[in-house]
Amino acid sequence: MDGEILAASDGLSDLLGLPSSSLAGRNIRDFLEVQDTGAFETQFLAAIAAPDRSQRVQLRLRADGGMSKPVAVALMAEHDGTLASAIVSAAFTEAGVANDRDGEQPGTDNRASLALVAAKTAIWDHDLESQETFYSDMWRQIRGLAIDDPVPRTMDELLEFVHPDDRQTVLDRIHQQRQPNLNPTIFQYRYRHRLGHWIWIECRGSCIKWDRHNHPLRVLGTDNDITARKAWEESLDRMSRRLKLALEASKIGVFEADFDRGTAEWDDGMFRLYHLESQETVKIGGLWESMLHPDDMERVFRNVDHHVANLIPFSDEYRVILNDGKEHFIRTRTLPFIDSDGHRKMIGANWDVTADLALQRDLAQAKTLAEARNQELEAARKQIEYVALHDALTGLPNRRFMDRMILEIEAECKSSGSGLALLHIDLDRFKQINDIYGHHAGDALLQHVAKLLKESVLESDFVARIGGDEFLAIVGYDGSTEELRVTAERMIQNMRQPVVVNGIECRSSASIGIAHERGKNVDVGQMLLDADIALYQAKAQGRSRYQFYSANSRSRFANAQQTTEDILIALERGEFVPFYQLQFDAKTLAIAGVEALARWQHPSRGLLTPDKFLPIAEDLNIVSEIDHLIYRKAISDLDIWKAEGLNIPKCSVNVSSRRLRDPNLKQLLDIQPEKARWFSFELLESIFLDDLDEQIAENLAHLRQLGISIEIDDFGTGHASIMGLLRLRPSALKIDRQLTKTLDTSAEQRELVGSIISMGHSLGVKSIAEGVETERHAEVLRDLGCDTLQGFGLAIPMSCSDLIEFVSRLVASRSDVRHDHANSPEARRAKKTGLHRMGRGGGKRDQ
Repeated sequence: MDGEILAASDGLSDLLGLPSSSLAGRNIRDFLEVQDTGAFETQFLAAIAAPDRSQRVQLRLRADGGMSKPVAVALMAEHDGTLASAIVSAAFTEAGVANDRDGEQPGTDNRASLALVAAKTAIWDHDLESQETFYSDMWRQIRGLAIDDPVPRTMDELLEFVHPDDRQTVLDRIHQQRQPNLNPTIFQYRYRHRLGHWIWIECRGSCIKWDRHNHPLRVLGTDNDITARKAWEESLDRMSRRLKLALEASKIGVFEADFDRGTAEWDDGMFRLYHLESQETVKIGGLWESMLHPDDMERVFRNVDHHVANLIPFSDEYRVILNDGKEHFIRTRTLPFIDSDGHRKMIGANWDVTADLALQRDLAQAKTLAEARNQELEAARKQIEYVALHDALTGLPNRRFMDRMILEIEAECKSSGSGLALLHIDLDRFKQINDIYGHHAGDALLQHVAKLLKESVLESDFVARIGGDEFLAIVGYDGSTEELRVTAERMIQNMRQPVVVNGIECRSSASIGIAHERGKNVDVGQMLLDADIALYQAKAQGRSRYQFYSANSRSRFANAQQTTEDILIALERGEFVPFYQLQFDAKTLAIAGVEALARWQHPSRGLLTPDKFLPIAEDLNIVSEIDHLIYRKAISDLDIWKAEGLNIPKCSVNVSSRRLRDPNLKQLLDIQPEKARWFSFELLESIFLDDLDEQIAENLAHLRQLGISIEIDDFGTGHASIMGLLRLRPSALKIDRQLTKTLDTSAEQRELVGSIISMGHSLGVKSIAEGVETERHAEVLRDLGCDTLQGFGLAIPMSCSDLIEFVSRLVASRSDVRHDHANSPEARRAKKTGLHRMGRGGGKRDQ
């Protein structure tokens, strides 16, 4: 074990130039060049660790006289289980006369070390007796460690680098390696590389020394990096699974025949294909041949013999008769070859093509019939092509047709220098029409819009439906935008006209984005993007308008996209907050309630009103989520007001059509009955129809059961009927501000509003007037019998805390008026109008 020479042959004596008797007792290291000592030590330890393997290394021996001779050394170890008993046999051969069979060639002195590096074989030696460990340079290298990097010295330190799923395995196998048994224990585990990724290590080791109590004293072994092999095995497994799936899905059977042994191996697919139970071995000349159709037998055998004899791949098709007596057609693809043992073999695949051939016969018959009816098929082909290129609902060309036309038009513009304009048209609030009136009404509207668009352009222009409610018009462009403006305005004006569907008057509008270019600059792909950006800009500016693409449109589009992201984040963070606008009794101007209005407390832009975010929220279809957030915060504010001693009779909150149709609305409300009676839900007049659908009706019944009242918002702008009001049974109608703003100057408006109030009272429904901004408004509405007033002339929307302060000041102000100036003209006027010292804050009507 220590390198002492026990015996030396004459060959070694000749190499060293010393008599063999003088070599016994000396150390072999005395004859090695200093730079070769490390390579010798590595292979010496490797031989002891793996006594069943020969270790080779190329060194230089210092012969008598100091001359060096390159030699190839083969090391083989023998021992009885203890390190002290290890005897290593070393065969020395001059490098120049190395045995060709061994494959050794003259070359570098560190050939063995280089081979170890190439093979990523590392040596480790754990001397448990002296508590010393040895790790070869390769051990460090495969783990990414530099020569001076620290290495694990204890089991706990080692396990920190082992994959958690492999730690128990490593512990178990190390325990096995430390048993008094020279047979190596081999296992694989994952180790964290210095760069952080996992590598696979194959560890081979055994105990080479133990004491008389069988306690391990020294364990020696090797490590190999098998990461690449593992990846290859995983890839092979993946390919095998895919191949198996492909074979099962395609019902293909695979076989391999050995003609020298007279046997064949069939996979499960072959047995299934021939309707047989699986067997271990199939004899050539037996099972398969017995099922071959007699009329095909001679031809098939001749074909097989010829191709196998000449090792030529081939395909064939033949009939077999299965056990059920039915005739099947089998198609085969085979590859003859000679294996490494010299056996002549053939591998192949079979699959049943009976159904395919039957289909081919049917197709042949169909072809015969088709040729006889060529004219009918041609007409059918044209019809199919038309259907493939046109929208089934509107009859307009579809996106596929548009893509084809765009390529032709673009090529024509570039070659002739002519111009092109794209008008991207999108219907405004089309989803609401579908939700409110049903898809049949939406379909009728789309057909109506398609007809209007065709009438708005020249016959030579191109109009297509490219999406649900999106259309594209391709028109000529001569360098002037005036004609494009006229065309866009005509489209918008035409689509503002109502269309009657099943007796229901549906109204819609459209927004249009326009991009144009001429000559060689025409890039329709880019123009489509530009028109889409312009369309988005048109919608952002209020809809029902058109917008040309400009250089700064893209930046505005990017800002709008950022706003979209901000809205979604704001919803998650709860940045939407309620602002409350007070409502007053029309006769006494006592506080009758509040309406909760949504505001966005933006972290950088400050407080934003709905006009800044509601259109985008509607496009994102999250209005109902915002409504619900405002509702939950209003419940919390109610508790605050009660704690402050404020008496707010009720709170109105908006509810979207989507939320009203939500089957989970009952769970979302989650409110106690005593609080529910404090709330009123405002529904847009356009939400409800004469015939309420089942889900809306169920949710409305639940709201009433809780005690939540229903109000109709913006009444007078929709299409509600008396029967619809009777079925819905709201508690109040909110008269839209558009009807109240001219009450002081228009007798017709007063008559109209008075009729709405009277109609509501006749049905037991109260009235709430929005948009009260002057004393005259309040007086007229009170005289008309209106029940409740709301508007900027009375109170502006305000936060929860501001509302507390405002109401407190209002109560104190009214108390002072009654106490000190009860008989003054100003007091009498304040009592009459209710506008005395009541914060009439103005600003944009942004509720």
